[in-house]
Amino acid sequence: MKKLLLVFALFGTLACNNSAEENSVNSETPEVASEEKDTIPNFGIVIHGGAGTILKENMSDSLEQQYKAKLEEAIKTGHEILANGGTALEAVQRTINVMENSPLFNAGKGAVFTNEGTNELDASIMDGATLNAGAVAGVTTIKNPINLAYEVMVNSEHVLLAGKGAEKFAEEQGIEIVDPQYFYTEERYKSLQRIREQEKTQLDHDDQKTAFLDPYIKDSKFGTVGCAALDKNGNLAAGTSTGGMTNKRYNRIGDAPIIGAGTYANNKTVAVSSTGWGEFFIRGMVAYDISALMEYKGLSLEEAAREVIQKKIPALGGDGGIIAIDHEGNVAMEFNTAGMYRAKMNRDGELEIGIYGE
Repeated sequence: MKKLLLVFALFGTLACNNSAEENSVNSETPEVASEEKDTIPNFGIVIHGGAGTILKENMSDSLEQQYKAKLEEAIKTGHEILANGGTALEAVQRTINVMENSPLFNAGKGAVFTNEGTNELDASIMDGATLNAGAVAGVTTIKNPINLAYEVMVNSEHVLLAGKGAEKFAEEQGIEIVDPQYFYTEERYKSLQRIREQEKTQLDHDDQKTAFLDPYIKDSKFGTVGCAALDKNGNLAAGTSTGGMTNKRYNRIGDAPIIGAGTYANNKTVAVSSTGWGEFFIRGMVAYDISALMEYKGLSLEEAAREVIQKKIPALGGDGGIIAIDHEGNVAMEFNTAGMYRAKMNRDGELEIGIYGE
């Protein structure tokens, strides 16, 4: 009998010990998961597809879904690269490629038309680790201008190449060349025709009464795509690509290919891509100004972006917006227009997409 009691007591002790061990493991699991998560280097990505008079009442449900789907496709392309340990530069370039290949945005395939009925494209990219940069302006046969901007940065001693010279360099670097007809889209061509008709009307009427009656005309100066990213190595990069201003003349160039205005990246501070009225963004050196306010005045990204976009640029007479990510992974998507196509994703894969002034 005593032997039986001893056996039962022994089994009871073992059962209690096993139960305690199980409880101990279960209670520690969330902490271990949290610790593992904290060891993953921070990274993030943010994009824009242009700013302007983007109103819910002017957007069909189907078109809104097209924009959201393309923004999601673009940002997930870059996020996957970053999650797998890729560089911010690669993420920026490939993300912008997705938007350049879509007719929805004023870049690459969807580029707007000049007054002569052609398409002239600009782009720039910058490496926050080295402050190296590359840009192209006024190219007419380059399928993905951001790719050529990258080649200028890494395979030339220059920063900005333009026109035929840039296209010759593209051929030497093996960049994809297309017939200019590739950039034709019916919607963009119709926008040009509307602006031309509006110009004729203005010749005979008071400008204040007739100007900018059409949202497409009002926003003829807008339209750009851009991306800013922070990779797991702590490096920042930014890029911008655009078809420029509808009905532009004289080979006009906006802020998109201008380092410091349309694009800027510095590992000390922030990576920025701009979209807006280029002439004012050049005068205000918008992208660099945000970085400078952070570096020299100690402002946060949110504070610096608000200061430049909500105060400085409107005071000059311009409007538009920026997307940015700082060296700690904080993101800004600041604009002073009715809307801006935009999206962001963080290390945890949380996705946020916006279009209107929400």
